[in-house]
Amino acid sequence: MGEGKASNEQLKGSKLFDVSHVTALVTGGGTGIGLMITQALVANGAKVYITSRREEVLKKTDELYDSGPGQIIPLQGDVSDKEDVARLYKELSEKEPKGIQLLVNNAGIARDDSTKFSTAGQPNMDDAESISQHFLKSEPESWADTFRTNVGSIFWMSMTFLPLLAKGKDVTPGYTSQVINVSSISGYMKGSSNGQFAYASSKAAATHLSRMLATTFVGTKVRVNTIAPGVFPSEMTTGSSDEDNKSVIKSKMSNPAGRPGKDTDMAATVLFLVGPGGVFYNEQVLYPDGGNTLTQPAARA
Repeated sequence: MGEGKASNEQLKGSKLFDVSHVTALVTGGGTGIGLMITQALVANGAKVYITSRREEVLKKTDELYDSGPGQIIPLQGDVSDKEDVARLYKELSEKEPKGIQLLVNNAGIARDDSTKFSTAGQPNMDDAESISQHFLKSEPESWADTFRTNVGSIFWMSMTFLPLLAKGKDVTPGYTSQVINVSSISGYMKGSSNGQFAYASSKAAATHLSRMLATTFVGTKVRVNTIAPGVFPSEMTTGSSDEDNKSVIKSKMSNPAGRPGKDTDMAATVLFLVGPGGVFYNEQVLYPDGGNTLTQPAARA
């Protein structure tokens, strides 16, 4: 290909969004948004290792969605545990001595049940005492657990797997490896995220951590981008998965789109970033949110 000059053939979607040369690791890849990302990659030819603390979830996802043309390979592990992350790295390094091209840090938790409006009710927002009493039900352990998984795991995984990503960038000429961190628009909303202070704060931290990692990795040529989704069906938003490891949201949304995100919305976002057409993107944040930040006070930047 010449300097910026491409033929019509080279500009086909099948070329721009091809991921058949990609070997990926997706944390929390067995359910919810992680499964959507895994499916999109596998459906377009990528080899995808998926992690979860729950082995039965990994097995079911492998059975249901490993239909190619790519491949799903389950790896049980706890990405919030630094030592287990090191074990995962050793295991994957042995399986992929030429490196990998993609790490998706998707695993996340929400631990605000004691203050979340949908489970704990809403205080009188005009009364200081009511607000104070409601939100002081939040426990320090909940904050610690939330940040350990939603922020700490991104740091441990990204730093640990950096050498394997750097090695993988040399496999396909012109293609550079990438970390994609899944945060949330909750990290941008100026309200309490319906009573979820710990969760929303952790997602704001995760997004900024992505910027720090992108800056730190510049010399290695490993890129870091962020997906900050609005509401998508997952165990986090619905409380459970069905027998296909997927969740359903039946209620209408207040965003301009009037609906939650779909598998196809997340798939398109991931293929855009991961395909050869996305290699010019670094330290970017994509917001598949149906326009949600247009209708609520938000600090999107």
